[in-house]
Amino acid sequence: MKNAVFAGTFDPVTNGHLDLIRRALRVVERLHVAVADRPEKGVLFSQEDRVAMIREAVGDEPRLLVEPFRGLLVDFAKERGLGIIIRGIRFVSDFEYEFQMALMNRRLNDDVETLFLMPSETYTYLNSTLVKEIARHGGAVDGFVPAGVAARLKSALGKQR
Repeated sequence: MKNAVFAGTFDPVTNGHLDLIRRALRVVERLHVAVADRPEKGVLFSQEDRVAMIREAVGDEPRLLVEPFRGLLVDFAKERGLGIIIRGIRFVSDFEYEFQMALMNRRLNDDVETLFLMPSETYTYLNSTLVKEIARHGGAVDGFVPAGVAARLKSALGKQR
């Protein structure tokens, strides 16, 4: 049975993330979406909120488990018996960083492989930072994030003003 983990900060989850989740479910039997606790990144949403947004966006998919995590991803994978780390690659610049991380993860745990997936061309340019910037300036983020996430963004950014 091929079980994998797709990890990220997901602040907030975008349609690009959801696209990669769907693509990963084509090649693995069970996927854990691990939501990182990254206070040093200055996240807009709490880890609990980010987990909730993903759960709401993916609905009731029995092969998918969304959960928070802290620490090293390879340790998370080992604790759960996950042999594959899924990573998204949009550009060559992504590959350089992700390749370095994959090699380090292999060095830390040789039993875990990294599988690189490319998103749909529709989402190649998309990332959470850009979505937050658009929303921060009053732009519409429909089409970039699920409707529930768009509403939460508007609410969270309204509180910051």
